[in-house]
Amino acid sequence: MSSEQITDDVEVVEVDVIEVEATDVVSSDGDGDEGDIAADYIEGLLDIADLDGDLEIEVQGERVTLTVTDPSGSGSLRRLSNPDTVAALQDLTRIAVQARTGEFSRLILDIGGSRDARAGELAAIVDAAVARIEGGAASAALPAMSSYERKLVHDLVAERGYHSESEGEGRDRHTVIKAR
Repeated sequence: MSSEQITDDVEVVEVDVIEVEATDVVSSDGDGDEGDIAADYIEGLLDIADLDGDLEIEVQGERVTLTVTDPSGSGSLRRLSNPDTVAALQDLTRIAVQARTGEFSRLILDIGGSRDARAGELAAIVDAAVARIEGGAASAALPAMSSYERKLVHDLVAERGYHSESEGEGRDRHTVIKAR
């Protein structure tokens, strides 16, 4: 086929152009914007999964915590409250917020008490590490965790009178506990 034949076969199609106004992008400078965007996103996911959940937005400093509870107490959020699932949903929600605001989100997501459950697990991990140090170890390295979890660990370690530091890079970043 020659190039003339190809251009003769092209059909011109008119396309409607949608204009986007600056107001379509939400700035996270306003109070609750990040939480509202996150709540809308999670509510949409709950609707898709046909799950009921009550959402509560709490802002402490610059960090937004979005808590999802089961209004009926039926345990319908049990599958979503798995730590790996919560971490994945939290990452997706942060991306959704960032897409709308243009700014990095440090949102914390708690589904069905997952944060309290994880805090309990972290306390047990810290207790075991402290026991190793009290048993004669110079230090105890913990598994890799998120920055939020490492913060919780640092607080727990300080409460127990020990010293902790974060080491490693990226997904390998972990906490090392040492005696003072």
